[in-house]
Amino acid sequence: MTPTLIVAQILNGVQLGLMLFLLAAGLTLIFGIMDMINLAHGSLYMIGAYLTATVTSATGSFFLGVGAAIIGTALIGMALEMSVLRQLYKRDHLSQVLATFGIILIVNEIVRMIWGAQPVLLNAPEVLSGPVEIVPGFRYPAFRLFLIGVGIAVALLLFFIVNRTRVGMWVRAGASNREMAQAMGVRIKLLFTLIFGLGAALCAVAGALLGPILSVQVGMGESILILAFVVIVIGGIGSIKGALIGALLVGIVDTAGRALLPLILRDLLGRDAATNIGGALASVLIYLLMALVLFWKPEGLFPARS
Repeated sequence: MTPTLIVAQILNGVQLGLMLFLLAAGLTLIFGIMDMINLAHGSLYMIGAYLTATVTSATGSFFLGVGAAIIGTALIGMALEMSVLRQLYKRDHLSQVLATFGIILIVNEIVRMIWGAQPVLLNAPEVLSGPVEIVPGFRYPAFRLFLIGVGIAVALLLFFIVNRTRVGMWVRAGASNREMAQAMGVRIKLLFTLIFGLGAALCAVAGALLGPILSVQVGMGESILILAFVVIVIGGIGSIKGALIGALLVGIVDTAGRALLPLILRDLLGRDAATNIGGALASVLIYLLMALVLFWKPEGLFPARS
């Protein structure tokens, strides 16, 4: 196990964590302010990836594809909120889970009808296709560095919006006490629609940027949605800061565990056993992390209502 390998896996974990943050930020605000469990959040991530692949294929420009996906997915998210999800705000969590699970099935079938059942190709832009020498002797993929840069920039923009703008003031008020915010004149329906649009746009960014690394296929949103829920439970519901810290913890623990645990166990158990057991243990690590955080702080690391 070399220092270069360790640093590369930490960077991979940071990159995954920042992409999870893009998903978890919108999800935690929706959950924290609206008290709504939205399982269909992962479907918006999938739609963003498919729109990016389609526009990129048609225009030859990855960045144009990302821009079109952000706009298109935000509009779809707001339309979904106004037409369907708005009817679920006063229902219990079980009704919300069942309804949004139904939306997942419907969206998956619509995507399958439009794009087919086979994965869609989405390549990284040529300018970012090669490695970059960060320090002498250490090269790292340029596209992954780009993902880290975009994730940091979006995180800073979100912190500015939440902490320095009037909309952010409404968001903080709604996360802390929705009823009081409404009594003070906050237009809750408009706020909810804006948050859904913002969350959908962030999903599109994550889907567009992870598409060249992962596979753009039907159902791709379900697996990453589980990690996003783990992130917001660890970070604290309704907290952007908690979503960022939780996402980085989950990303680093998951990536480093999958890469390094088999190497650590190889001398003790042999190559084949270390690969099987190490992979299984790595899958458990993020849930063990969540259990430890909840044992120490049941409301998460940075709950919005604290």
